[in-house]
Amino acid sequence: MNRIQSRLLVILFLFVTQFSIAQELKVPAIFSDNMVLQQKSSAPVWGWAKPGQAVQVTGSWNNRTNSAVTDKSGKWMLKLSTPAAGGPYTLTIKGEKTVTFQNVMIGEVWVCSGQSNMEMPMTGWPNTPVFKSESTIKEASNYPNIRLFNLQKKISESPEADCKGQWVTSSPETVATFSATGYFFGLELYKRLNIPVGLIMAAWGGTPSEAWTSAEYIGKYEKFKQQIEKITKPEYKNDSNIVKMLANTKSVTGFNANYPSSLFNGMINPLIPFAIKGAIWYQGESNVYDAKLYAQIFPEMVKCWRTYWNQGDFPFYFVQIAPYDYGSGSKSELLREAQLHSLKTIPNSGMAVTMDIATIKNIHPPDKEDVGKRLAFWALAKNYSIKDVAFSGPLYKSMMIEEDEIRISFDNAKNGLEARGGELTNFEIAGRDRIFVPAMAVIENNTIVVSSLKIGNPVAVRYGWSNTATPNLFNIEGLPASSFRTDDWDK
Repeated sequence: MNRIQSRLLVILFLFVTQFSIAQELKVPAIFSDNMVLQQKSSAPVWGWAKPGQAVQVTGSWNNRTNSAVTDKSGKWMLKLSTPAAGGPYTLTIKGEKTVTFQNVMIGEVWVCSGQSNMEMPMTGWPNTPVFKSESTIKEASNYPNIRLFNLQKKISESPEADCKGQWVTSSPETVATFSATGYFFGLELYKRLNIPVGLIMAAWGGTPSEAWTSAEYIGKYEKFKQQIEKITKPEYKNDSNIVKMLANTKSVTGFNANYPSSLFNGMINPLIPFAIKGAIWYQGESNVYDAKLYAQIFPEMVKCWRTYWNQGDFPFYFVQIAPYDYGSGSKSELLREAQLHSLKTIPNSGMAVTMDIATIKNIHPPDKEDVGKRLAFWALAKNYSIKDVAFSGPLYKSMMIEEDEIRISFDNAKNGLEARGGELTNFEIAGRDRIFVPAMAVIENNTIVVSSLKIGNPVAVRYGWSNTATPNLFNIEGLPASSFRTDDWDK
């Protein structure tokens, strides 16, 4: 048998295999026993079967049957109307065979994504524990209506239709390996709302924002254009699984989890359009190298997700990176500034500040409980109408020069400000020469007056403006202020 004959046999085998699989009713892994469907929504349900096959879907909460017919590629999709939170229910899908999912809950579904600080499990990592992990793991069985879906890591040169993973109930075994930040977020929601919460974890340590953005969106930027062209050539666009499998035998050199669109393709696209309430995001450390670029591509990533999901501007809450010793060549304060500005450029967004939980020599702060709770505060206040929830620390609003002093005003400080552990620290002030010197800062009601005997005519103030600054400004509600500057100087 020559080489050409061997190749034809392989193609024939793949074709027969793919055709056989296409005959069987199949749904994505995101549908399984123990899943949570978003309450009060038109929840998409989809899968694959024989072309032209009628498929019926019934939810036991109302026993209504919805029908769809597969298209020529064998795909089908329909939408189910879901009630207010409750359960357990069953979800039955019937084609040439019948699949019934048990212990299905209706509640609130959130995607938890990002890099290592989101990926970090409740058990922590070697030499990096998670605060309160032991007691949280022990108590996990008390919350069986918190459901977890831990997406298996995967990179792909083209958008994947499915992923690996399954829904599980909260237990010591399942919580131990789940995102600590994500679980603390969900736990706070559950305790406050007392309804089922579904958490989908899709995270990969050390990865940049561009890897989580589709080729269509990230390919607009000159920095990534050439890389995207390499994975969107005509031979990679063919819908045939056979051609795709053969084409992937010649994978793009250097393709990995940092490659633009690799993780959107492998880990986000398979979730779309599963009905969700919103997303939480903990990432940015891998983009410290270029804060100006991040200021553009991070909002673009969020826009990408929302466009593909087609569920409107769903809530998107993110964590501002904590202080860390990145080295003299990096300026993480600029990345934090880019994240701060993203609050204005990303509709329906919120930011959890972590200036107070840093471990300067470890990029993975062990206090994931406060991070998860601070993300949850945004959701509770903005999406669940829970009154009297402080959701943000002080954020720089404006400045006013008053002779030899500068008065700083803040959002989220109407009840007042406080310095923890003594006098305010990490404030700097500069005159027209743009040389900053340490400053004295004093709280006056809900503003701060900044001055220095060395600066007679001040023009600018900076706060927490370095890789490793761990300042101590909070609002009365106990949430920390973001680092900021009043200038826009390159220096």
